[in-house]
Amino acid sequence: MDVSIIETSSLGDRSYLVSDGAVGVVVDPQRDIDRVLTLAHDRGVRITHVLETHIHNDYVTGGLELARTVGAEYAVPTGDDVGYQRRAVGDGDVIDAGPIQLQVMHTPGHTHHHVSYVLRDTAGPPHAVFTGGSMLFGTTGRTDLLGKAHTRELTHAQYHSVRRLADELPADTKIYPTHGFGSFCAATPASGDSSTVGEQLTTNPALTQDEQSYVDELIAGLSEYPAYYAHMGVINTRGPAPVDLSLPAPVDPDELRRRIEAGEWVVDLRERTAFAAGHLGGTLGFELSDSFVTYLGWLYQWGAPLTLIGENEDQVADARRELVRIGIDDLDGSAIGEIHTLVAGTALRSYRVADFAALTEALREKDIAVLDVRQRNEYDSSHIDGAINIPLHELSDRQGTLPDGEIWVHCASGYRASVAASMIDRPDRTTVLINDDYDNAKDTDITSTT
Repeated sequence: MDVSIIETSSLGDRSYLVSDGAVGVVVDPQRDIDRVLTLAHDRGVRITHVLETHIHNDYVTGGLELARTVGAEYAVPTGDDVGYQRRAVGDGDVIDAGPIQLQVMHTPGHTHHHVSYVLRDTAGPPHAVFTGGSMLFGTTGRTDLLGKAHTRELTHAQYHSVRRLADELPADTKIYPTHGFGSFCAATPASGDSSTVGEQLTTNPALTQDEQSYVDELIAGLSEYPAYYAHMGVINTRGPAPVDLSLPAPVDPDELRRRIEAGEWVVDLRERTAFAAGHLGGTLGFELSDSFVTYLGWLYQWGAPLTLIGENEDQVADARRELVRIGIDDLDGSAIGEIHTLVAGTALRSYRVADFAALTEALREKDIAVLDVRQRNEYDSSHIDGAINIPLHELSDRQGTLPDGEIWVHCASGYRASVAASMIDRPDRTTVLINDDYDNAKDTDITSTT
């Protein structure tokens, strides 16, 4: 048997194609199913089964459409009241895909009805286990996505689920989680790119701590998660519409200007320093990189008109693919080309890009404000003396509290700061983007801890 990984690095998730001969089984597919179909074609396999470990909260599933497209059986955990036909699977059930056998193990914690799938062939012991949001690499899935009222119960359940996996599976069983590669669905950052049950016995807190210590530590360490998560479970329970990856309709410069002046969401996809060097006033800079979809989805006003600005069609197409993964389907158009060709008679705006060394010097020379848009736990760990801490996802509502004058904006690496700089940029303010790694600030005398 072969297990092929389909990586979605922008969301920190993995999907899987299990194949044996001409038979294929897919676990937790993303919305853009063309990647799965291409891989199956290249492997020469027919997909007979599509499996979900849980109703996902961080992306829109492609499972329903994939199953319908290829005529596969679609398995979803029993107990989830969904709006479409599927095979409801529970503890002890077996998915029989000829040479591929997958036994269902109920592993609640990330959600109430979450399951894992233990991979076997027809004759031997387990080869692997697909753990979804249960046992991750050196951590576990977070337990607060269904609301505070369920968090403590689910955290205790998560502890026992991970222990059950470790107790019932051989130490050499390979682990294939869906989350944990940068996903906010992980309780804490995962470590490593692969693992086995045996390796987790010494690294996973659910296996190295007593139950109460694990529960208390996990709950205390839970950080904020993207606001768009509130929509994912609803879409996945109802049943997502077929995916549309076509290019948005073109928008000319005059119409683009009208949309900006109307206060609509107009998002510039170019690299953050290119945006700083010249952009249309009133647009938002969300560089198209691995962080793009998480932070745009977090800040986006759900259902608001959204227009993209890109340097070329490929850039806009890539952004559209990222956005449909979190259910932002209705784009109102795109403007493509060199930024100076889109100005419609207006002047481009710009602001300075600097590093922490330049900030250190500026703080000695003049009175400036420093805006730190990291989350509070990051700020508490270490921050610039006197910095204003407004996490990026709170900035829209708290811009009115910012001082006038010169503001230098930073985060941990520059991405969140670049979005924030585009948000606060205005003609009567001097904005400076610190495009630098925060570790470089720790070597100076301008930082302290709370």
